[in-house]
Amino acid sequence: MRDPYEILGLARDAGNAEVKAAYRRLAKRLHPDAQSEGNAARQQARFQEVTAAYNQIKDEAARKRFDAEWRTAAEAARAPAFEETLQRGAAEHPASEDVFSELFEGLRSAGKRAFRARGDDQAYRLTVSFLEAANGARKRVRLAGDKMLDVSVPAGIENGQQIRLRGQGGNGHGGAPAGDALVAITVAPHPHFRRAGHDIHLTLPVSLAEAVLGARVDVPTVSGPVSLSVPPGSNTGTCLRLKGRGIAAEGSPPGDQYVTLSLVLPETPDAALQDFAAAWTEGAKYNPRKGFSDSHDDMNRHES
Repeated sequence: MRDPYEILGLARDAGNAEVKAAYRRLAKRLHPDAQSEGNAARQQARFQEVTAAYNQIKDEAARKRFDAEWRTAAEAARAPAFEETLQRGAAEHPASEDVFSELFEGLRSAGKRAFRARGDDQAYRLTVSFLEAANGARKRVRLAGDKMLDVSVPAGIENGQQIRLRGQGGNGHGGAPAGDALVAITVAPHPHFRRAGHDIHLTLPVSLAEAVLGARVDVPTVSGPVSLSVPPGSNTGTCLRLKGRGIAAEGSPPGDQYVTLSLVLPETPDAALQDFAAAWTEGAKYNPRKGFSDSHDDMNRHES
């Protein structure tokens, strides 16, 4: 049988006021209405133990009865099970109504508030195409419990950014709000476009005639095709800018699209073109690699 003084953390000569104060302090901390769900059962047992111990020594008459029982049990060298003692003490000396009404009248409502907890945030992934990320889109997302929700993907969203869906996460507790759904965006690569900030880069194949003579050609952009003027005498690597044809994200000025030309000859050999190149005397004089060997030699000397 455990000593109720020990349970309440008191010396055996503690006065009635000390007993009451110790009980109030422990009962307030251990009351079931103030516990979390995972801790409630264990703390309830402890609360009952503290209450029964208090009933054993709460006033002079109760303490005299307990002290007599304690001495009798010690002299007999065997005591009834502590649970029986507590049950008998609780039955003979129920806790005072004034203590409970004074201490716990407001604690029940406070305990309910203690159980309030916002729901957990839940993570999801959504893959969108390059053009959907550039221009914005409406996409359907499957949330927990097979719940389907249409999500607005903002124009200009980047790979790895998140969309927060407020209140679409785990349920709250005790009337608290639900958590959020956090949707991480994966942007699929595009076969031709490459993004750098709000700018778009594109390599555009052009024919020999278009490069030599110049031409107007259609160029794809993230917002649709536009007409581009290729200057006469353009080379592979020539970079042209389409102003304002990049990413138009909300709150930011639109980026540009940079078009790099790439000269492409016919896949099938052209006899007329071969004859022209062979007879083109000026072409034979032109060295497109002038200075290339010198710079290569300088680099080798530097490395050695």
